[in-house]
Amino acid sequence: MFLSLIQRRRSIRKYSEKPVESEKIDMLIEAVLRAPSSRGFNPWEFVVVTDKGLLEKLSTAKPHGASFLKNAPLGIVVCADPEKCDVWVEDASIASIFIHLAAESIGLGSCWIQIRKRMHDQTTTAQAYIRSLLNIPKNLNVESIVAIGHPDEKKPPHRKEDLQYKKVHYGLYGN
Repeated sequence: MFLSLIQRRRSIRKYSEKPVESEKIDMLIEAVLRAPSSRGFNPWEFVVVTDKGLLEKLSTAKPHGASFLKNAPLGIVVCADPEKCDVWVEDASIASIFIHLAAESIGLGSCWIQIRKRMHDQTTTAQAYIRSLLNIPKNLNVESIVAIGHPDEKKPPHRKEDLQYKKVHYGLYGN
């Protein structure tokens, strides 16, 4: 079942106007709270956004790669506290992927929006912009936003023949 899920999952950037049902939001939240975390520290926190005005503002968090969020009915902002865990980036990334996979499993589309190390404009980081917009405390770093909705585009799975098997090495690099 897992293999078929990851075979069909694609990044979806076009969503229908249909809101994501509250039961499905609850499922996504349960899934992300079950994400593995180094040493069980769970440094992550999440902001669930369904307000169209906020989603539109979040879609301008960085100049490229976020604009489609304004047409998504749901965004989940993934944050983490670096003081709680030295590998907060990995933990927040795993949590983001759990959102993606859970979304696919319940018939929703999703797309990762990278925030960490991105700029909003020439003087403000995307993280600072989002922090101020959503009242996120300074001790939390923003890793990503995951846009979610009912897909309004269909993408075929990547073909197995197109996977980059040459990047897999057995035993020693180069084998």
